[in-house]
Amino acid sequence: MRNLCFLFLFMLVPFAAISADTEKEIKAGIKHVTVYPDRAQLTHETGVDIPAGKSLLKLTGLSPYIDARSIQVKGSGNFTILSVNHQNNYLQNLEDLPEIKNIRSQIESLQRKVEDEKAAITVLKEKEAFLVANRAILVKETTFSIEQLKGVMELYTNNMDQVTMAVLKKNRLIKDYEEQIAALQKQISERAGKQQLPSGEISVSVSADKPLSGKMTFAYVVSNAGWYPSYDVRVDDIVSPVNIFYKANLFQNTGIQWKDVKLSFSNANPWIAGDVPALNPWYIDYLIPLPEPRVVAYGSQKRRDAPAMADMAVNELKVEEALEAAPVAVQKQVGETAITFDVAVPYTIDSDGKIQTIEIQRSAMPAEYKYVTIPKLSPLAYLTGNITNWAEMSLQSGEATLYFENTFVGKSTLNVNQLSDTLTLSLGTDNSILVKREKRKDFTSRKILGANKTETYSFLITIRNNKTSPVRITLQDQLPVSANSGITVEALELSGGRYNSQTGRVIWDYDLKPQETKQTILTYSVRYPKDKTIILE
Repeated sequence: MRNLCFLFLFMLVPFAAISADTEKEIKAGIKHVTVYPDRAQLTHETGVDIPAGKSLLKLTGLSPYIDARSIQVKGSGNFTILSVNHQNNYLQNLEDLPEIKNIRSQIESLQRKVEDEKAAITVLKEKEAFLVANRAILVKETTFSIEQLKGVMELYTNNMDQVTMAVLKKNRLIKDYEEQIAALQKQISERAGKQQLPSGEISVSVSADKPLSGKMTFAYVVSNAGWYPSYDVRVDDIVSPVNIFYKANLFQNTGIQWKDVKLSFSNANPWIAGDVPALNPWYIDYLIPLPEPRVVAYGSQKRRDAPAMADMAVNELKVEEALEAAPVAVQKQVGETAITFDVAVPYTIDSDGKIQTIEIQRSAMPAEYKYVTIPKLSPLAYLTGNITNWAEMSLQSGEATLYFENTFVGKSTLNVNQLSDTLTLSLGTDNSILVKREKRKDFTSRKILGANKTETYSFLITIRNNKTSPVRITLQDQLPVSANSGITVEALELSGGRYNSQTGRVIWDYDLKPQETKQTILTYSVRYPKDKTIILE
């Protein structure tokens, strides 16, 4: 009996050893990273030896900022994946300092604000498109009296002003939030070393009938990483194409180094809910004014007990020659809802939050060049390039650095949120185009006749092309627009300009030869009751 028990215990020892070996730590290098605007998907690949029976494989040394809901594990081989779990290992690494946690909380809050403002801008752009479309229909298909037309135009102008100002304010807010996020990420990089972060782990339970060698792929999304677009816009002369250098500005502070990885940049936002929003009933009722807020005093303090009302969103409302070296090879993939740029050369990106810029696309687009000048506001001529079929370039809105005739001319914003087939690029000012607007005193007068006063103003606008090549230029000026039936505005001399009486804008299009000077006369009169005052200068 004693021999039998000894034999039984002897047999348990190797069994216990086999059981202990069923938990196995594995290492898998990062092979590919897809970077989204404010996060990244990391993909690991590794070969693995799997024993017979059930075993637990642990992939360790990962970022602590993994979104557990995004984890995907795939296996290649004759084995079964039973379960997948994720945790952060706090035993081998120190927990984050409270100060760092607070900074990360601030970053997450700011990122949510950026998402909210971008969503609001989308709604405002839809409202803008609606207003533009309905104005055209109303003016074309409806007969208005003068007063009704004034009312319609005033309503349209007010709403467009509100939408435009709201979008401007929100873009400024987004820029401010992104600057704050960058500053906070820099603080984390400076204050929190890798030793202060836990290690992320993914545990995979597998089962195999016999020992084998297989392959496993892990993919997951991490925060504290992202990219944003910027551009170099280069124009050699006004007969050459526009060269647009599309650059991705990448940053990552995920706690781990991305070593020799293949990079892809995507403009997708896969974490935003894709459900179609519900259009609920729109109830209207008579307006009942709210009572005045009652002020209750407590010592030296006062508080208002009326509920606060949120504002309506609409009311917030020198340079080297052309590069000879070829850029990094990048393949663009256009999907149904997103565009991805796959970079062919591996990169190593440290977890330090620093910006690393990678060129992802170079385009030479034919453009129609034209100067625009508004001498009433500025004595400068601005060069613009108009590009058709611009949507084929898959651009995003971003900051653009401008170079013209091998000279840095400034910075601008490339705005692709346009409801137009033509993308207009502002290429800065050109000192070779001289513009002057001066009052013709002999033709400017103020007269009183009967009950009315008439003021006449006349201006001479001179444009000279000092370039050695011909140019096209659009001149813009304006007449005042009457908002009262007692005020009459009359265009007396416009030198052939196109006059829009509703907006008061006058436009001239000129082709100027080298060293040619063009003079334009703008004369108008305003008649109004002599007992009234109008400020016209």
